[in-house]
Amino acid sequence: MSHPALRVLVVDDSAFNRRTIGGLLNEIEGVEVVGKAGDGNEALKLATQLEPDLITLDLEMPRMDGFTFLRLLMARRPTPVIVVSGYSAKENVFRALELGAIDFVSKPAASVSGDLNTIGAELREKVLLVRQLSRLSSAEGRSLSGRISGYPPAPETETGTRRGIAVGGVEKLIVIGASTGGPTALIEVFRKIPPHIPAAVLVAQHMPERFTRTFAERLDRLGRFRVAEASERVRLTPRQALVCPGGRCLDVRPSDPSWDAVVVPPGRDDRYIPSVDRLFCSAAHAAGKRVIGVVLTGMGSDGAKGVLAIKEAGGYVIAESPETSVIYGMPGAAVKTGAVDEELPIGEIGARLGELVENEPQ
Repeated sequence: MSHPALRVLVVDDSAFNRRTIGGLLNEIEGVEVVGKAGDGNEALKLATQLEPDLITLDLEMPRMDGFTFLRLLMARRPTPVIVVSGYSAKENVFRALELGAIDFVSKPAASVSGDLNTIGAELREKVLLVRQLSRLSSAEGRSLSGRISGYPPAPETETGTRRGIAVGGVEKLIVIGASTGGPTALIEVFRKIPPHIPAAVLVAQHMPERFTRTFAERLDRLGRFRVAEASERVRLTPRQALVCPGGRCLDVRPSDPSWDAVVVPPGRDDRYIPSVDRLFCSAAHAAGKRVIGVVLTGMGSDGAKGVLAIKEAGGYVIAESPETSVIYGMPGAAVKTGAVDEELPIGEIGARLGELVENEPQ
């Protein structure tokens, strides 16, 4: 049975970029560009008139910028949005993710003639993920826009109480893996996690180089934990969180009375980078039953091998439930292993982690 084409609206203030991105999209089988807009005002009108399945969005535009457009779009007609932005706008990308965009594609450093063609493969991958999700949602009788709006936008800024570091080692090690939709999901987890728990958190988020540091800084400003991009070898302390650098992997090594987080180059067997499996397996080996593993939204099966290792070592495993996962691939693959103890919607995971740290699971 043939499926209807995925209808895409391209939004960019550059006529050249609109042509180039439109051309790249039209080369993807099963995708149709139904409109193009040069600013947020025009895009909002076309989104209402054309009802596209997906929007590609530049953020810096005249009249109405991408952020205002996202706020209005998600309030009026939630629609999957992929941000197409330059590396120089890393902070803007994460603001857009908080406002409801589901993913991003990085423009080359200099957007001059021909350069945008280099994003073709990555753009194709992201668009095909949305097409697959759209078909899955239709089969389940749910709209894709309703699934996307399951993530409440985080406040622009949030303050929290930073408590003193407890004397002694870390009582629990929380390891979190995520991919597509992960930045927004992680923000929600970090917003809800109790700030006083004697645990350290390590994050493997599938993300390009040069974006992970900005993302870690974004999480740090939530004020719950001290968050930074991991570097070389770091001794873990309570209320500390580290994000694996893009293009690298993160290993956990024993270091009494705590553990060290060590940044390492990817190996031949690492199918995804950063590797959730590698982080989880090394954590299980180093910390055993003191590990809590969390698998959030994402395409593929990264983390499935890791949750088995955590469970075999006596640890505890949580997976994000399908009703809030932008892509249920990674959580679903983890659940299929039989190693997941709980499936929870994203809004409940942070608080549950606090309970598990403070009260040993039965």
